[in-house]
Amino acid sequence: MALVTGVDSSTQSCKVVVVDTATGAEVRTGRALHPEGTEVDPEAWWQALLTALEEADGLGSDVDALAIAGQQHGMVLLGRDGRVLRDALLWNDTRSAGAAEDLIGELGLADLVARTGSAPVASFTGTKVRWVRDAEPDVVPGIAAVALPHDWLTWRLRGFGPDGGSPLGPVLDELVTDRSDASGTAYWNPTTGEYDLALFEQMLGRPAREAQAGDAGDPDAVVVPRVLGPAAAAGTVHAAHLASADRRIVLGPGAGDNAGAALGLGAEEGDVVVSLGTSGTVFAVAADAVADASGTVAGFADASGLFLPLVATLNAARVLSSVANVLGVDHDGLAELARSAGPGAGGVVLVPYFEGERTPNLPTAKASFHNLSIASATRGNMARAAIEGMLCGLADALDAVRAAGVVPRHLLLIGGATQNGAVQDVAAQVFDLPVRIPAPGEYVARGAAVQAAWVLAGARPAWPVATLEDRASDHRPVIREQYRSALASLSF
Repeated sequence: MALVTGVDSSTQSCKVVVVDTATGAEVRTGRALHPEGTEVDPEAWWQALLTALEEADGLGSDVDALAIAGQQHGMVLLGRDGRVLRDALLWNDTRSAGAAEDLIGELGLADLVARTGSAPVASFTGTKVRWVRDAEPDVVPGIAAVALPHDWLTWRLRGFGPDGGSPLGPVLDELVTDRSDASGTAYWNPTTGEYDLALFEQMLGRPAREAQAGDAGDPDAVVVPRVLGPAAAAGTVHAAHLASADRRIVLGPGAGDNAGAALGLGAEEGDVVVSLGTSGTVFAVAADAVADASGTVAGFADASGLFLPLVATLNAARVLSSVANVLGVDHDGLAELARSAGPGAGGVVLVPYFEGERTPNLPTAKASFHNLSIASATRGNMARAAIEGMLCGLADALDAVRAAGVVPRHLLLIGGATQNGAVQDVAAQVFDLPVRIPAPGEYVARGAAVQAAWVLAGARPAWPVATLEDRASDHRPVIREQYRSALASLSF
C-alpha cells in the first residue's frame, strides 16, 4: 500500500492526513493549533507542522510523498541569513488597505487587473509588501526574499533555513511555490505565468528576481520563489527530519488553500465551490484566465494547470451565529425556526454586513433587518432571513463569477455551516444550480495529498468524494428579488 501525506497549514491550525493512493482512503490524521492573531511568528507554523506530522506519522516509513497547502497571501520576509525579519502578516491583517488604495491610485485599477488578474486588496501579499515599505522602512534594506507560508514550510522540510539552525542553511534560491499561491501575491500574472517584477519593485522600492536553483543571481535583488508546475517535484524531505537516512519522501510544490480544496473535491472545469466558513468564498474551475475589470473577481490560477476565479465575502457562518445569539438558540434551534417560515421569510430581509463587507467593498457597512411588521416580525422569519441573507450575498458573488465569463455546471457547497439542514434547504432555493453537499472532510489537506500522489505517480488520481446530499434546484426568485430591493434602499 503506497501512502502520501497532505498538509493544510491554515490560519487556525495545521491538519495532516495520510492517504492510501490506491483508494483515497484516509489512514491516519494529525492536528496542531496555530497562534491567534493576524501577525504570527512563522516558527509557530513550523513547530505545529512537526507536531501534526508526528501525531499522524506523516513522515513514516510507509509514506512516499508529501505536499503542503496553506493559507494564501501571508507575507514571510527573510534576510540573507535565512532568518525571518519580522512576524508574518496574514491574509486577514487589514493594515495594508491604504497601501492597496495607493497602488490603484498610482497605476490604475485597469492596469493592475490586466497585469495580475486581480485588483489589489488588503489581504494580498503585494499590498503588505508596500505597507512595509511605507510603515517600516528600516526593515526594507535587509529583505533578501519574500515567501508565502506554504513556500517557507516546504523550504524548511527540504532542510533549508536560518544559518546554524538548519541542515542546508539559507539557500534562498531554493525557495519554490506553485501557480495558485503565486497568483495571490498581486505581482504574478496568471495569463503569462510569470512574475511582474516591475510591479514588485513599485511595491517595495527594490528590484526582484525569481529564484533559480544553483544561481546566486543579482545580490541586490529580492528573491521571490520559483513557480513550479502542478506535477513538478519541489525536492525531497531532508534526512534530518526522517527516522532513517535511507528513506526518500518526495515533496510536491504545494498550493493555496482554495486551490487545495478544489483538488481535494475533485473539482473540474465548470464546477463552482461555495465555502461557508466564518467568511465565505465562491470559486470556479475555469479553462481560461479571468481578468475582471471591475476588480470584484480575483483571477487566480489553480493547482491543476487551469484557473480559479474567486470572490470572497466577509460574512458567512458568522451571520448565523450572530442571529442565533439574538434569538437565544443554538444552530439546531436556528434551523428549526427557519424551517417554520416559508421562502422569502414573510418579506423579512437581512442584509448581512455584520463586519462590513469585502464584496461588495463596504468596509464600514453594518447589518440590518428590513420589512419588519407586527405580522412578519416572528422568530421563524428572522431565522430564515439570516440564512437567506447569507446565501444571497454568495449568490451575488456567483453572479460576478458568471459575468467574468465562467459557465457553471453545478455547485458544491462546503464548510461547517452546510451541515445545518435549513441551510441545505434554502441553498437549493437561492441558487439556480443543482447543489451537491460533499461529506464533511479536510478537503484542503486532502487536495495536498492529491498533489503529492500526482507528483509521485505522474498522473492525477481520481479518488471518490463521498456525497452527503444532492439537491435539485428549487429556485425561488422571490428570495433574491427581496434582497436586491433591500440593498437598493440603502446608502453606504
